Amino acid sequence: MKENYNRRKFIKSATVAGIGLGLSLKSSPGWSLDNPVPKGKRVGIIGLDTSHSTAFTKALNSPDAKPEFEGYRVVAAYPKGSNDIESSIKRIPEYTEEVKKYNVKIVDSIKKLLQEVDVVLLETNDGRPHLEQVLPVLKAGKRVFIDKPIAGSLKDTVAIFEAAKQYKIPVFSSSSLRYLATAQEVVQGKIGKVLGADTYSPATLEKTHPDLFWYGIHGVETLFTVMGAGCKSVVRHSTDSTELVVGTWQDNRIGTFRGTRTGTHDYGGTVFGEKGNLTLGPYDGYNALLVQIIKFFQTGQAPVTPEETLEIYAFMEAADESKRQSGQLVTLESVLQKARAAKG
Repeated sequence: MKENYNRRKFIKSATVAGIGLGLSLKSSPGWSLDNPVPKGKRVGIIGLDTSHSTAFTKALNSPDAKPEFEGYRVVAAYPKGSNDIESSIKRIPEYTEEVKKYNVKIVDSIKKLLQEVDVVLLETNDGRPHLEQVLPVLKAGKRVFIDKPIAGSLKDTVAIFEAAKQYKIPVFSSSSLRYLATAQEVVQGKIGKVLGADTYSPATLEKTHPDLFWYGIHGVETLFTVMGAGCKSVVRHSTDSTELVVGTWQDNRIGTFRGTRTGTHDYGGTVFGEKGNLTLGPYDGYNALLVQIIKFFQTGQAPVTPEETLEIYAFMEAADESKRQSGQLVTLESVLQKARAAKG
């Protein structure tokens, strides 16, 4: 998966810091496998095929971890990720060795992982196996954060939330772009009522996933963060280099998402409010999302409702359907009905 300059720089600096921390942990008087993390704060990771896994591990297991992380530590990981996405598969050996530097136990099954942990980060880069992977976690009664994309289809997204409801276990999923500092300023009312918004992000493609699920989710999540739920229909315009999705909300506000595949890859946008307009960005790393994940683990209250997450994925699926229909208007309700029927 391609990363923009800011994210590459963040990951590179985190990796350099992580190497030093990994060496220091060997002689650190802090947490180790012989001095276990208290029950309730033991984190397990499913999937070591994404940089999110190593970034989260380094942040939580660092000897000087932020107090906002409340003592949660990654104690075990099941490396298996995608079965057939080469860019994901080839990362697993490197990332496995990286997390082992932070006293993370590597296990060979989800069943064994669940015996070691209290909460789970489902990080597999490939969204298609997420439904299969999350079911045993829910059955075991453990709270789980599911990294983007929550699934490889809208049908599986519906199934995940229905399973969470059945087992009465909360599920949280989000892109880190939801927690841009500027986006949260909008949420907190800095520019008053939001009248509309335009957001953008890379929208690189992966043939195994619906177009926007793979990477466009970042900019779409930003759009919903500032606009809120309530989108009723979309129209999509698509070329080889650019996607433009125009959404109409129930109160007739308009929000757009531009996905790029050429030029400089970046994240941002403009929000139009009653008290003025605000430019979104820059991207500022994973920590803000991780703080929200820890709060979710502690309280069981997901900061994003299942309904809003479903709407985000329905927006992207409706955009795909509009593309298939050469730019015709498609309602979110129509694709949700289809996904629910297919699941049944």
